[in-house]
Amino acid sequence: MKFAVFTKLTLGQQAEVLRCAGHHLADRVEHGCRLQLWALEDFYAEVWRLAGEERVLFINLFQKPALLQCWLDGVQLPEEL
Repeated sequence: MKFAVFTKLTLGQQAEVLRCAGHHLADRVEHGCRLQLWALEDFYAEVWRLAGEERVLFINLFQKPALLQCWLDGVQLPEEL
């Protein structure tokens, strides 16, 4: 599903599309929230939930890979690479 179509969906529909068709990339905790990073076709989605809850607070969408920097900061690559 392309970005333009995805943005027209409700929050619940967006969460379901990500769960069914997206590629889960990473998790992190920030400000008492559990964040998940997903990739879907031509964009990325950052899903925010309160820690310990399943209800989605909001989904932050972006298309520029440069905005992945806050996710990459937490990645530790093995020294052998």
